[in-house]
Amino acid sequence: MEDHIVRAAAANTQIRAFAAVTTNLVEEARQRHGTSPVATAALGRLLTGGVMMGSMMKNPTDMLTIQIKCSGPIGGLTVTADSQGNVKGYVHDPDVILPPKNGKLDVGGALGQGVMTVIKDMGLKEPYSGQTILQTGEIAEDLTYYFATSEQVPSSVGLGVLMEKNNTVKCAGGFIVQVMPFIEDEVLNRLEHNINNIQSVTSMLDNGHTPEEMLAQVLEGLDLEITDTMSSRFYCNCSKERIEKAIISIGKKDIQSMIDDGEDIEVKCHFCNTAYNYTVDELKELLKKSR
Repeated sequence: MEDHIVRAAAANTQIRAFAAVTTNLVEEARQRHGTSPVATAALGRLLTGGVMMGSMMKNPTDMLTIQIKCSGPIGGLTVTADSQGNVKGYVHDPDVILPPKNGKLDVGGALGQGVMTVIKDMGLKEPYSGQTILQTGEIAEDLTYYFATSEQVPSSVGLGVLMEKNNTVKCAGGFIVQVMPFIEDEVLNRLEHNINNIQSVTSMLDNGHTPEEMLAQVLEGLDLEITDTMSSRFYCNCSKERIEKAIISIGKKDIQSMIDDGEDIEVKCHFCNTAYNYTVDELKELLKKSR
């Protein structure tokens, strides 16, 4: 199944919903960063939540960043998404290994206590920034709490990453359901009943459910209407030119120090782990451009 996001409305626009299958992009992130199973699950959930939240934005230039700083062994995560279904991200410690908890990957244990910051850059003078304390470290619950407290939008977020025995990604995806202020009690009660009785996201994905079929379960009996479909992918816009600007920005002294070492250098992009090599001669050219 190709990775994609669907946007939907239900109960005569009293509910808006998003669902995604992200298996391929989460597997690409795993390959690029060499993440352990628990790090793959943590990053995969945040990539999935991030790409759906990115799709909520309107303009092509809008950017969303989710940063988690935490006390657990994973150290933290960062994910960036745009409004076009592109997403990228990384974890601070991709090698973290933890014993399973209740037979499942212990994402909450990997994160521990911490803070989640959501930054939306929508071309205004200042980006919007909201910050919340991690509730469980399981990410779906933390995003649910963020929506309720920072954006005052009651939401339900479900995220899942299921691994194969060889530690590749078997399936990944999720949903976000949000209710409008004018929602009727009867509609809200039906929605809560549905959410309490659905299978887990990983079970639905493992059974071959598409995002549309996931939402059909979550919003059963609520007149679901799919309004839009968008493809999604792991995509990083780094380039040798962008990395050059970063090197120039560190200043003449540090560039001269690298030249004095007489060795070629390798610089890796945090987000996609692509390596860029610079010879001593190239560094000398960058030195001329720096201030």
